[in-house]
Amino acid sequence: MKKTEFVDALADKANLSKAEAARALDAVLDIIAETLKAGDQVVLTGFGTFLVRTREARSGRNPRTGEVITIEAAKVPAFKAGKALKDAVN
Repeated sequence: MKKTEFVDALADKANLSKAEAARALDAVLDIIAETLKAGDQVVLTGFGTFLVRTREARSGRNPRTGEVITIEAAKVPAFKAGKALKDAVN
């Protein structure tokens, strides 16, 4: 499902116009991004948790030259599914 399809489904489910649904979705995504950027996590009970994980520095290999390179440490966003979501999928 792409974003436009999601907005359509959200508009139907919540009885909103497509423009209102798009603004609501954009607001939710912005809030999640801002919260993760601040170093906090977003917990949606029953759905899951959005959090930031730290990826350690590691060595890799340049596929063109075969040269060993160092990949720097990075913070990466992650999602951990909640029990209700896991049960709904299974």
